[in-house]
Amino acid sequence: MTAPLTPPPPPHEPSPQGAAWPPSPGAYAVAPAPHDAVYGQDGPGMKTELREAAVVTVAVAVAGALLGVLWRYLAPSVPLVGDVVNGGWVVYLKDTEGEQAIGVDGTFTLLALAFGAVSAAVVFAWRRRGGVPLVVALLAGGLLGSLLAWRLGVWLGPGSDVIAQAKAAGKGVTFSAPLKLGAHGALLAWPFAALVVHLGLTALFGPRDPDPYGQHPTPKDSYGAPLT
Repeated sequence: MTAPLTPPPPPHEPSPQGAAWPPSPGAYAVAPAPHDAVYGQDGPGMKTELREAAVVTVAVAVAGALLGVLWRYLAPSVPLVGDVVNGGWVVYLKDTEGEQAIGVDGTFTLLALAFGAVSAAVVFAWRRRGGVPLVVALLAGGLLGSLLAWRLGVWLGPGSDVIAQAKAAGKGVTFSAPLKLGAHGALLAWPFAALVVHLGLTALFGPRDPDPYGQHPTPKDSYGAPLT
C-alpha cells in the first residue's frame, strides 16, 4: 500500500509586516473626531455641559434686549384719536379697519423666529456635539429673551395712559397707541425656532460615531488570498 501523492500543506507563514491573525482587540482603534480629541468620546462631562448650558441661557436671554429695541422701532404704530364727549375724554381707533395691531404681533413673531434661528446656529457652531443641556438652554434662554423683549418694547413705546396722551395731543389729533402684544403665543416663536434649527443642524452636520466595522482590513489566508 503506497502513501497518497497529495503534498503536505505548506508551513504557516506570518502575515505581512509581521502582523498576527487574529488581530488584537485594539488593532482597529479609530482615530477620534476633532471634537472628541478635545472632550473625549463620551463628551465633556455633565458638570461641563451644565456650565455651558448656563452660559447659553444667559447669553440668549440677554439678546432679548436687542429684539425688544428692534420690535419697538420696526413695529407699525396704531393710530388713536381723542375726543371730548359729555365733558369727558374718550379715545378710539382712527382707522377701525386698519391692520396695524396685527402688524405689531407679526413683527414680533418674525423677529423672534429670526433670533431663534441665529441663536441656534451660533450655539451649534460653538458646540457641534449638542446634547440635552444645550437644547434645554436654548429653549429657556429663548423664552426668557422673548419675555425681556416684550417688556422692554412696551417700556420703550408710548405711555400706557392713553387719556393723558389724548389730552396732551388735543382733541381730534392723532397719536400712537401703546405698544402691545396681543397674541402671547408669539413668545414661543423664539424657543420653537431655536429647537427646530438646532436639531436640524445636529442631524445634518453633527459629529458621527465611528463605524467599528468599516475600517477592518480584509482577512487573508496563508497564501495572501482574501478569505470569503
